[in-house]
Amino acid sequence: MGNAATLTVPDPAAMQELGRTLATVLRPGDLVLLSGELGAGKTTLTRGLGEGLGVRGAVTSPTFVIARVHPSLVGGPALVHVDAYRLGGGLDQMEDLDLDVSLPDSVIVVEWGEGKVEGLSESRLEVRIERALGGEEGLSLEQDLDPDVPDVRTVTLDGIGPRWADVDLGALAAARA
Repeated sequence: MGNAATLTVPDPAAMQELGRTLATVLRPGDLVLLSGELGAGKTTLTRGLGEGLGVRGAVTSPTFVIARVHPSLVGGPALVHVDAYRLGGGLDQMEDLDLDVSLPDSVIVVEWGEGKVEGLSESRLEVRIERALGGEEGLSLEQDLDPDVPDVRTVTLDGIGPRWADVDLGALAAARA
């Protein structure tokens, strides 16, 4: 594979902080693929990315609009937040969205993009978010209802392609610990 690191994220606040930390290494043209079950924390991570990039607008799930563009307020790249769940056609449909932004000048974050948007760039950062407790049936509801039940996530960062060859994802994970 590529350049990878795995870390434990204890709660939603830490997931958002991971996003802010990750934003420090992102640059225009980067493609970030987020995967994980419903409620894993993909949008929470993206909210942190948006804060770290200094973009305008509340970062919420783009499920019903498919894509949202958050322009930078600090002269950096825009954040393009895509929910590819309903994009059966992959890249062809991405182009049809007519996003008012230049993708090479933006950071593109795609939820549910596996097998659909990898061709957008030869390099990408894949972020897999999993419930650390193994996704035991019924546990997520218990975690949602009882704040004392741990809701820990395991996050794997995998940098694929030349863009990520020299980025020390392990150091990035350690810096946030």
